[in-house]
Amino acid sequence: MSEPLVEVTDLAVDFPVGGSGTYVRAVDQVSFTLEPGGALGIVGESGSGKSTVAAALLGLHRGTGARLAGSVRVGGTDVAGASAAQLRALRGATAAMVFQDPLSALDPYHAVGDQIAEVYRVHADVPRRAARARAAEVLDRVGIPDAVRRARARPHEFSGGMRQRVLIAMALACEPRLLIADEPTTALDVTVQAQILDLLHGLREERGLGLLLVTHDVGVAAESVDELLVMREGSAVERGPVERVLTAPSHAYTRALLAAVPRLDGPPVLRPAGPAGPDPAGTRAPAPDPVRTAAYGSGTAPVPRTLTAPVPGPADPTAGAGAGADGGAEAAVPVVEAVALRREFGRGKRRVAAVGGVSLAVHAGETLGIVGESGSGKSTLGRMLVGLLEPGSGHVRHDGRRTRGVVPGVQMVFQDPVSSLNPRRSIGESIADPLRAAGERDEAAIRARVAQLLVRVGLEAGHYDRYPHEFSGGQRQRVGIARALAPRPRLIVCDEPVSALDVTTQAQVTALLAELQRELGIALVFIAHDLAVVRQVSDRVAVMRGGLVVEEGPVDQVYDRPRHAYTRRLLAAVPALDPELAAARRTSRQEVLARGAS
Repeated sequence: MSEPLVEVTDLAVDFPVGGSGTYVRAVDQVSFTLEPGGALGIVGESGSGKSTVAAALLGLHRGTGARLAGSVRVGGTDVAGASAAQLRALRGATAAMVFQDPLSALDPYHAVGDQIAEVYRVHADVPRRAARARAAEVLDRVGIPDAVRRARARPHEFSGGMRQRVLIAMALACEPRLLIADEPTTALDVTVQAQILDLLHGLREERGLGLLLVTHDVGVAAESVDELLVMREGSAVERGPVERVLTAPSHAYTRALLAAVPRLDGPPVLRPAGPAGPDPAGTRAPAPDPVRTAAYGSGTAPVPRTLTAPVPGPADPTAGAGAGADGGAEAAVPVVEAVALRREFGRGKRRVAAVGGVSLAVHAGETLGIVGESGSGKSTLGRMLVGLLEPGSGHVRHDGRRTRGVVPGVQMVFQDPVSSLNPRRSIGESIADPLRAAGERDEAAIRARVAQLLVRVGLEAGHYDRYPHEFSGGQRQRVGIARALAPRPRLIVCDEPVSALDVTTQAQVTALLAELQRELGIALVFIAHDLAVVRQVSDRVAVMRGGLVVEEGPVDQVYDRPRHAYTRRLLAAVPALDPELAAARRTSRQEVLARGAS
């Protein structure tokens, strides 16, 4: 019987806390093995210890102050007892790692071919010409077209999916026996994600590579591995064949994790009644309470008088101020309407139409989902709707009035709460900014309003003076939502608000948005590449490709009976929790590629 490729026994990892001499346990007594050519997925929420385990396989905790206990052997090397030279041989020649963010893993100043060649020369005594040839060879292997020429390009000249292929090529340069992939598809759209997963599967079949896949996306694991290891708070709570774990999980946490995974055929998050049409299944919530609408809060604390003015325009599309005797005319006016919007970037021959003439409308209490691949124009359209980008042609109407620039009553929730929050300012001050920008000068009233909003989004009033780095990713996104709610908007545009979050945190954030919309009658535009999430939260969906809307309609109609071939292709690329279905889809994609190449 052959020796395991990876053998981990009772691994424990403790990290130091500041300079206090105390430690916090990140991984606690984790054990597993991986045979040559096998594939193991490690899944769990953020903070469960997944990436810490992966880093321990390559000795990446050495010199960080972390304390490790237990045993880790990779390719016969005892990682804890290995010398610096042995570790260098292990990293790249025996095992290689593909990181989550290729932009931070690649040097922006050097051509990708030179970076791959440098890795190869560390492990092989070859001249530069041979190393560059090897770089072009592995770039070609991972599907980079015109590899010799593209090897001279720098990372910013590649798309996100192509940069991830470059990282995989770099990992393959020295013919490793083990590939460790840490969240390799998190920021990619579904079609590119499918291509990367197919590539990893093909490399396993072709080269007999072992694969350790770290991911919070259970669907990605289902498509890629033979066994699953489920982690929670540093401990392994369940391990077994992927089909058994997904269909008959034995641990309550695994069942909860699977229940949080958004599915194309899953139940929707409760959506408010409104212009999206009838609700035969009874899944949409009743109209919002006008008292709660005025307060924009839970109603558990008094709200300063200066901050309780009614929302401009109707919160409930069936009964709004100024609607007239029957209320119908005002309710029919969209909260936001795009009319033939067009925006181009670049100059001369490099000029590209990011949005090429898009018209759509969103009403009060309605959620419009916008889906499409990276580069389809989704985010550019969203920024024009809120006034952060001026259209090249066409125009935007808010409440029936043609507008330019940022207007009151419109807010945005961004994809990355880390970069959208000032790290030098407390979260309370960041939430208060829109109130001060709107002219509010009563600091006591502002602080009370911010405290109310913090409670409303599931945080604590006492968090006002804390800083962004003291919160998890999901909590920071809640801060972003609270900031968007502060000026009582009628429209919120959410640009990939859950793409970087694990499935349970995703479920919490989308449920929060749905609950707030039920109470406040806000119009939502939900931009995402995750089609399953979009189905759960949207009333209608618009599918974008190449700057155009190729299909639009009620969400159930578009998903169940897609008219456009591109929509069908997007839906077919969504990861399936059924390993057999995932394998069938992979075979189908390979057949399509083979027909295209012939």
